[in-house]
Amino acid sequence: MSDRPAELTVEGRSIGVAVVQFAPGEDRVHNRDVVAGLIAVAASRGARLAVLPEYASYFTDPLGPSFARNAEPLDGEFVGGLAAAAREHGVTVVAGLVERTDEARKFSNTLVAVGDSGDVLATYRKQHLYDAFGARESEWVVPGPVEEPQMFAVDGVTVGLQTCFDLRFPEVTRRLADAGADLVAVPAEWVRGPLKEFHWTTLLAARAIENTLYVAAADHPPSIGVGSSAIVDPMGVTVAGLGETTGVAVAEVSTARIREVRERNPALALRRYRVVAR
Repeated sequence: MSDRPAELTVEGRSIGVAVVQFAPGEDRVHNRDVVAGLIAVAASRGARLAVLPEYASYFTDPLGPSFARNAEPLDGEFVGGLAAAAREHGVTVVAGLVERTDEARKFSNTLVAVGDSGDVLATYRKQHLYDAFGARESEWVVPGPVEEPQMFAVDGVTVGLQTCFDLRFPEVTRRLADAGADLVAVPAEWVRGPLKEFHWTTLLAARAIENTLYVAAADHPPSIGVGSSAIVDPMGVTVAGLGETTGVAVAEVSTARIREVRERNPALALRRYRVVAR
């Protein structure tokens, strides 16, 4: 007889999910080394999916021309490093890539999901650029196209992708829920500022509650990011999280938990509106 909780054994699938919090910098080789080490830690703690921050391949503050100079293709060294670590440790990895584009001074703020085989499973290019709170991300970044949600599965758990500022647009997560996501991975560089920590934690919970799914969000730690990377369950409960330091937090994600919450709170089934691309 299994000693696992009933909600994890009745027609449900569960996986360990990690959020990885660290501060990437200007040294791309060092970033790759740090990422590989943190992926190893996540796998050693039972994670089958590890979510890393936005701009994991390269970052400096503020954004500027150095980003385009340090941008890489999808088959470049950063994604190659992710693939090697994913294969070695048997884990699927989501991370933010400064991706090369055809525009000399601009780059794409891209998420890449690499499976435990080392293959690229999905890519997502940030749709809502951070032109707010005094920032102008669009000066340096090419906006991603509005296209079908990027999805992939890990051991039967369906994962969707969105990035940082997308969190302020609830229709992004709703489209992923409509496409069948059980969990939304949110790599971020959520910049600190007045009430920004409150916005971050509130929006993570809101996206989870209103869509009755899991949210796994990985941020940069202070002093630039707010930290507080977290895994939030379909009732809005933070089931694993980090404070202001570099580290890894792991929680179990269960499709049975999603089903149980949706039986009690059938908000998705009761709604009378749908999301239409603008």
